[in-house]
Amino acid sequence: MGESEQSEPAIAVKALRKSFGDQTVLNGIDLAVGQGETLAILGRSGTGKSVLLKLIMGLQAPDSGSIRIHGQEVTSLPLDELNEVRKKVGFLFQYAALYDSLTVEENVAFPLWRHAAMSAGERKDRVRELLSSVGMEQDLEKMPSQISGGMQKRVGLARALALEPDVLLFDEPTAGLDPITAREIGELMLHLQEQRKRACIVVTHDIPNAKTVSDRLALMHGGDILVEGTFNDLRESPHEFVAQFLKNAS
Repeated sequence: MGESEQSEPAIAVKALRKSFGDQTVLNGIDLAVGQGETLAILGRSGTGKSVLLKLIMGLQAPDSGSIRIHGQEVTSLPLDELNEVRKKVGFLFQYAALYDSLTVEENVAFPLWRHAAMSAGERKDRVRELLSSVGMEQDLEKMPSQISGGMQKRVGLARALALEPDVLLFDEPTAGLDPITAREIGELMLHLQEQRKRACIVVTHDIPNAKTVSDRLALMHGGDILVEGTFNDLRESPHEFVAQFLKNAS
């Protein structure tokens, strides 16, 4: 087709397979996410959604298949080159995964200490800017144990944004939150996406959140993607499991 390199998706996953023992978790997954696009991946617990994110991050290796980030194959990269790619990928873990012994400010500064050539003053300014963007600038001296679960998610999001990533991966961003706080997190994710137009994958079983933040949705089951498209595409799918999933999750 002669497509230019610029038209290549920000994230492209092809024929991705992963098994643990005799359990097939991913059975030849194909996905593509364009720059500025958000894809929500739905599915029951244990269907491989989080494993997919770990493979994209290079935290686990696939059995076979391809993962390309901005056109670069990452499954076979040596660690030093993989780490360079990871700097452009922000990851929000399911329960924020903040360091208990560090303050809110220190948690957000952590990636900057490791990867960015900044003076102490520049780093402090950047951290305050990041915390301000998620509404947490008043809490920078607090410890994670002193703030709520929703606040911890906000801090985790600020940390994921620290290195100005082009790609954001969210693992159950609203897990454990009450419906009002979950909606606030979804609206914050949408606001930040409108500002910067990153490529985002959101793994979730929270359908209201998925509808809020995503351009497309994909439903995984049994290691496969059963249906992909808009929320209306999912609702109109003739597949029995899709109808059952949407009914039980709504």
